[in-house]
Amino acid sequence: QVQLVESGGGLVQAGASLRLSCAASGRTFSSYTMGWFRQAPGKEREFVAHINRRDGSTNYADSVKGRFTISRNNAKNTVYLQMNSLKPEDTAVYYCAATTGAWGTLDTIASYNYWGQGTQVTVYS
Repeated sequence: QVQLVESGGGLVQAGASLRLSCAASGRTFSSYTMGWFRQAPGKEREFVAHINRRDGSTNYADSVKGRFTISRNNAKNTVYLQMNSLKPEDTAVYYCAATTGAWGTLDTIASYNYWGQGTQVTVYS
């Protein structure tokens, strides 16, 4: 079992940056592949990025590639999402997720067992 708590959301102007954090407690953090998802109003939750527990490899949605960076600090039991050059279409509730999986598809909601409560990111033009 792992508990996840996100922080760092806020209201920013287009072009600004934000860094989201997700603090994990429970079982060994390094045992989990960590992901970020987001859900905009009226839309389905979508994959943003993940970082693999096995080798630290990362994967991003095309919509954020080159602007967002996922990283983790296993000593602090925390995963981060650095978001640069934010756009109004990035407005959403951002969720942190965890899975013990490390192979195959890791960009789907069904791949993850544990979820945080979400943090709101609002980008205005």
